[in-house]
Amino acid sequence: MPSLLIHRAQAIASVDDDNRVWHDASLLVRDGRIEAIGDADDWASATDQVDEVIDGQGLLVTPGLINTHHHMYQSLTRAIPAVQNAELFSWLHGLYPIWAGLTPEMVQVSTQVAMAELLLSGCTTSSDHLYIYPNGVRLDDSIEAAQAIGMRFTATRGSMSVGQSKGGLPPDRVVEHEAAILKDSQRVVETFHDSDWGAMVQVALAPCSPFSVSQDLMRQSAALARSFRGQGVRLHTHLAENDHDIAYSLAQFGQTPAQYTQELGWVGDDVWHAHCVKLDDEGISLFAASRTGVAHCPCSNMRLASGIAPVRRMLNAGVPVGLGVDGSASNDAAHMVNEARQALLLARVGRAMAPPETREGQRFFGCDLGPTEMSAHDALRLATRGGAQVLGRRDIGHIAVGQCADLALFDLSALPFAGGAVHDPVGALMLCASVNTKHTIVHGRVVVRDGQLTTVDLPPLLERHNALARQLAEAARRA
Repeated sequence: MPSLLIHRAQAIASVDDDNRVWHDASLLVRDGRIEAIGDADDWASATDQVDEVIDGQGLLVTPGLINTHHHMYQSLTRAIPAVQNAELFSWLHGLYPIWAGLTPEMVQVSTQVAMAELLLSGCTTSSDHLYIYPNGVRLDDSIEAAQAIGMRFTATRGSMSVGQSKGGLPPDRVVEHEAAILKDSQRVVETFHDSDWGAMVQVALAPCSPFSVSQDLMRQSAALARSFRGQGVRLHTHLAENDHDIAYSLAQFGQTPAQYTQELGWVGDDVWHAHCVKLDDEGISLFAASRTGVAHCPCSNMRLASGIAPVRRMLNAGVPVGLGVDGSASNDAAHMVNEARQALLLARVGRAMAPPETREGQRFFGCDLGPTEMSAHDALRLATRGGAQVLGRRDIGHIAVGQCADLALFDLSALPFAGGAVHDPVGALMLCASVNTKHTIVHGRVVVRDGQLTTVDLPPLLERHNALARQLAEAARRA
């Protein structure tokens, strides 16, 4: 693997325990790991001793951003008119019939399009929640796409087993038999999951939601994941996303979503839940005590009018929290810098939405609501180190010697940074208009160079993707 020196970067934001920011610094990468960081003047003689030198002048270097929740196939169904103004359950009802037409090629192509968008925004690691498997689709399709484009990947074997005839939300034709789900879940873990330091592919088990799978499948999936002792096979699902979600849980199970997860054994440091917009104080305390993670999806939560997740309360209580762009049909984008910016802004506007007694000073888990609800550095930490914690990764998420060389390099001379980066590069990245990276590096490999993907030819990929999107929608109209 070629050695690489990022020389004389304007700033390197480590996101370490002290939030150290190096100025006029250089960073050496060898064998996919960070070998050294130091003042640029100390590295002037090293430029002819490495395979490649990237001129870091005018660049901000951050850890590669980490996306903890996505549905990549949904990039085929962005901005569908019939569901542009729908809340979660109506949105799903409108899209399930379209997704029933997915094919393996559609999953492969849409996965690469979603990953291209992520990589160009500085994201180096992403999870994906693929829970629908019609027409021969397999999780293998997503994994092969990730390997080709060069993204570090947590692939989750999602599932739906309770259709409308059994009181679930999805149509019966898009659910699977539970025995087949568990058999395939074991297969993909045994085939693809890598528990080593620096793993490029890991697999998690992810029954879709309380309203689309049975309690038995939830329990058996947890038991299966935990049977791979010491290998870090994690668990993931949707939880407490909106008021209808809460009402369904109370009506069907007589429990809040947090109580439901506790009863099924779906809490612990090997579990992370998406959204948790309506997680109550009891649930926050439970998640904090058990180190259960949360994927915060601010753009999707706004798009579907689900609400504002109590992120500061979670963080202050000790809940691990990362960011997720969620499905490309409920965001409708996959830009991680934008997601971090929206997390920052939404946390602050939550003050105006809080009850009057809260606005006047009541504290929850040591939280004072207001403009200090989330800082720029907080938002960057959510998008990096928080995501690594949620995905159970100790080898990514911050910049330090020995860590994997997953890095995002932003051009501070670009228009959106004008007048901002001269004062605070990290603040400008989070507060100013969202930007793409100049370079993105995954495990020491430059996968975005000068704003262009190096691993796939993007124009023909987009052309094929758009043709498949039209084909998928037309098939649903004819059905």
